[in-house]
Amino acid sequence: MLTRLLTRAAPPVVTLSVIALIPTVALLARLGLLTDPMVLGSFVLVLGFLAVGLVTTVRRVGNPIGWLLLWQGVVAGISLLSAAYGMYDLEVAAEPLPGGSLLLWTSSWIWLASLAVSPVIHVLFPDGRLLSRRWAGVIWLALASMALAMAAIAVAAWPLPGPALLEGPSWGPELDPPPPLALVGLALFGVAEAASLTAMAIRLRGAKGDEREQIKWFLYAGSFVILGITVEVVLGVPITIASWLGGMVVPFAIAVALFKYRLYDIDRLINRTLVYGLLTALLGSIYAVAVLVLGQVFGGVASNPPSWAVAGITLAVASLFQPARRRIQAVVDRRFNRRKYDAGKTIEAFSVRLRDELDLDALSVELLSAVDLTVSPTNASLWLRPPEPSAPSQGSSR
Repeated sequence: MLTRLLTRAAPPVVTLSVIALIPTVALLARLGLLTDPMVLGSFVLVLGFLAVGLVTTVRRVGNPIGWLLLWQGVVAGISLLSAAYGMYDLEVAAEPLPGGSLLLWTSSWIWLASLAVSPVIHVLFPDGRLLSRRWAGVIWLALASMALAMAAIAVAAWPLPGPALLEGPSWGPELDPPPPLALVGLALFGVAEAASLTAMAIRLRGAKGDEREQIKWFLYAGSFVILGITVEVVLGVPITIASWLGGMVVPFAIAVALFKYRLYDIDRLINRTLVYGLLTALLGSIYAVAVLVLGQVFGGVASNPPSWAVAGITLAVASLFQPARRRIQAVVDRRFNRRKYDAGKTIEAFSVRLRDELDLDALSVELLSAVDLTVSPTNASLWLRPPEPSAPSQGSSR
């Protein structure tokens, strides 16, 4: 009864959340922040989580992941609206708006409530059930640690606007320095996040069939978030841009995983991502090194490269594209797609033997063995059409 009631409540919740985005867009346009990369990424995340959460709640009744995704979308939408309204009241409005300071204060900590359920989703994905009861402790640790961080930030930020409030790197309120208790809470939340990913790894190791591919989709999307955080740390990109852009992949990967649309394409997608990612890094490094070497040899090339140098280096790198791609593809297949690599080697070896084998019975055994090693069928048999009997010779007419 409760499950049916919650399922019926999902569409109105999503409708109200989408309607709330309309004044958010208007306020951000007045603030000149509508084209900010983080703002655009936030809208994509909100709409993505709302859409996937709604469909999951309706189509996978009883799976709590749908409601967790809805929670993330709704809370992120509230955070957007609160920040936009509060900043409009602080920076643009001629007179104080009702509740402006309160909503600006709310936006400084409420967005963490959306992040809090991420480890919960990891532990429950994809069927909404725990591996065992002991993993429930990860859920409680994640929620309690994030509640501590939210409470510490909320207390330190009150009242807003105040001397501790600074404008963030792109938009919205940010505390500098963050409260010590908030750092403790976030550190404990990091432990819960790591434990939840460990649970996914354990589930992946024992999973088979569709469940294994579903977890691969989720981990593939999560790798973009990790990549975004790495870019932030290494290149100094603002934390609210790189990780959020990486996070935009997550709701769509969850949709593919839960509804099994082109589910088994994940192996090909991972393969292509590894190949072209490594290829881009290799060719980019070769290009950079070539420019630096020319700069040392001729002087000034690195700072103001002439057209002949750019053209020459570009042609040299372009000529390396296909050989490097084939080599990297072979390495990736050998390491991450061993079945395809072994199948190719088996077919290659069978082709060599085929040229020299004359015995039909031995050739039949070799063919069946190659099929078994490459395709792995349940059973296989070979039928050879018997030779047609020769036509009887016509006797001479009498």
